[in-house]
Amino acid sequence: MADERDNTVAEAISRERRVIFKGADTVENVPVRSTEVPPPAPPRPPGRTPGRDTEPMKLSRPVSWFLLAFGVWSWVIWITFVKNLVKDSSGLAFDHGHPTAYFWVHLALAVVSFVWGTVIGVIGLRGLRALRRTS
Repeated sequence: MADERDNTVAEAISRERRVIFKGADTVENVPVRSTEVPPPAPPRPPGRTPGRDTEPMKLSRPVSWFLLAFGVWSWVIWITFVKNLVKDSSGLAFDHGHPTAYFWVHLALAVVSFVWGTVIGVIGLRGLRALRRTS
């Protein structure tokens, strides 16, 4: 009984699919005029394009200070975290004197944060130096 009902359902589904997809020639059903497609643009000449903003980016003083403070904060926080990670006695970071996966993952997070903190801090420092030169 279950096999017969499954076959009936399968036939109904396959018949519906044939009806849905029958005659779906999208190339003939979608009219496209050749004038609707614009011609390709010519390649740009090398060098600066007149009328566009090609000047270096300028950071405001508050944004530069924020980026520099973030870089310093990142180093302070993550150095403290790594010191605490190395001194861990709960068994999370070290198992019988050997580093665990917890240790390696958090050390990797700290290293990535050091790198990003340094990059962001340097951007802030360069922004402050550029503002000092222009004023």
